[in-house]
Amino acid sequence: MPGVLKNLIDWTSRFRPQPFDGRHALLMSASPSMAGGNRGLWSLRVPLEHLGARVYPDMFSLAMAHKAFSEDHLADTALQARFETNVHAFLSLAEAAKHYPCMKRAWVEFLGETPGTPADRVDPVGGAS
Repeated sequence: MPGVLKNLIDWTSRFRPQPFDGRHALLMSASPSMAGGNRGLWSLRVPLEHLGARVYPDMFSLAMAHKAFSEDHLADTALQARFETNVHAFLSLAEAAKHYPCMKRAWVEFLGETPGTPADRVDPVGGAS
């Protein structure tokens, strides 16, 4: 993960109420390497989840991105279909979470904090969103 992005997350996380809490995230990357930026996505996922963001389980990494496009879409039709499926599934989940309050968590426990003590990092359920 680029240092500038990590610094942005670190400094933003100091605000109260926690700006990342309850936000939905879909992690995607494109890279000229064979890994497609996948390792960077895993290192980005950790702080976002720790700060209360709901990171979609499936990530999309595009390897050899400089050779992967044909006009305005991906040249590989299977990869294009996977990308579209991933985006549509994420949008459906985010929309469902907006309309169904039962998907919201009741409490968050950080390392070293017991469930009975108040945590200043995450707003209680029903707080400002």
